[in-house]
Amino acid sequence: MKIKKFEMMPFKFNEDIEIADVAVEVWANTIEELFCDSALALSEVMVDTKTVEPRIEKEINLSSNSLDMLLYDFLSEIVYFKDAQSLLFSKFEVKIDNLSLNAKLWGEEINREKHALRIDVKAVTLYRFDLRNENGIWRAEFVLDI
Repeated sequence: MKIKKFEMMPFKFNEDIEIADVAVEVWANTIEELFCDSALALSEVMVDTKTVEPRIEKEINLSSNSLDMLLYDFLSEIVYFKDAQSLLFSKFEVKIDNLSLNAKLWGEEINREKHALRIDVKAVTLYRFDLRNENGIWRAEFVLDI
């Protein structure tokens, strides 16, 4: 299944890297924007986020030894909410202080009649996982197991 590149989005899906999984590249001006845009990209793989209303708010608090593992854990929590509580998200707010994250996510329970569901993400992988700052632009690359 081919996933199109979304115009005007701060991320793209790298179809040349993975064909059985989904490879994502995200870029942003701040680390908080990068985390939000990464969460949005993950959500867009699973559902057309325009069909997900911000009815339910969830909070995530995480700490890690590195920024890349903080991003990995954050994205993994979103997959967990989908699996354990049948929640999808379309809006994100992230605050990062040192290596601690406080995030708010807004979305709603999966409704197969309402939501334009796409691909079920099983997990965020560490394969090709990368987080870096290049000349003032934050970039992340990650692969999603589908």
